[in-house]
Amino acid sequence: MVRTEELRRPATAAVTIVALAALYFGSARIGLLEQVVVVDTVVTPLWPPTGIALSSLLLLGLWTWPAFALGTLAIVATLSPLDFGVLGIMAGNTLAPVCACLMLRRVGFRPALDRLRDGVALVLLGAFAGMVISATFGSGTQVLTGQLPTGDFWRTWAAWWVGDAMGVLVVTPLVLAFRTLRRPRAIPLYRWAEATTLLACTAALSVAVVKSPLSLLFLVFPLIVVAALRFQLAGAAPCVLVVSVVAINAAIHRAGPFQGQSLLEAMVNLQALNASAALTALLLSAIITEQLAIRYRVEHACAELAEVVDRLAPGESRRRWPPDERR
Repeated sequence: MVRTEELRRPATAAVTIVALAALYFGSARIGLLEQVVVVDTVVTPLWPPTGIALSSLLLLGLWTWPAFALGTLAIVATLSPLDFGVLGIMAGNTLAPVCACLMLRRVGFRPALDRLRDGVALVLLGAFAGMVISATFGSGTQVLTGQLPTGDFWRTWAAWWVGDAMGVLVVTPLVLAFRTLRRPRAIPLYRWAEATTLLACTAALSVAVVKSPLSLLFLVFPLIVVAALRFQLAGAAPCVLVVSVVAINAAIHRAGPFQGQSLLEAMVNLQALNASAALTALLLSAIITEQLAIRYRVEHACAELAEVVDRLAPGESRRRWPPDERR
């Protein structure tokens, strides 16, 4: 029996790593559907595997890191012949989420994202600071192998860093939010209808504004705010994902408000929109969740106090408050 349990644990871990590697590879293929070429280097404005990797490390543990090395190896093999440079890319794509996870744990990050400090930590440490590693390793490896001219290092580095950071800001909150989602039976039907209508309106409005030559992308923010107020991160994160996907497609094809812009201008405007939408959803949802938790604790404390009063003086807690003034 002991041997069976000992064998089952490594087998379960191996299956989990293979499944995560497949998920990493699949999300990478989806990300590559909307790609741009910066100085002969393929980059994406939004790299979902980074968000998948950081979410897995936060929820399952650091032992899952081999999955992301395998996933990186598989996706690079489909893009170009394997050479020595793939080791640098694998190291960067693996170390970046691992270091981001360690930094988040160091500051007491909670995956529930129920405090403002957790949202700020995910932005600053998980996205902005942690993804410096993957961008540096990836671009630096290409310079060392001669695939990238030294003078183009910073352009490629910036595009790489932005794509990975957006993957954390857009995908990681989505995964963490659905982790805490209750069973469908526990959610009233009208709430499902409201959430579905809100997501559909966000998609329809996003498509409408990117088809217009006018710069009306800011019109999606009220819907993101409403989603955060009504459903917190579970409602705001899907809306941000929809807005990002629609905007990325328009920017790559220079449609709507991106028409006539250079690649650099389109990418700057696109990432400004994506970052603003993700930050709005993440931070506002964290604030609302934190305030609701405080309200719940206050109500719980009041209920406990009322029980204590009833034990000490039965019936006193049900009297009119404040009491009438004695004349």
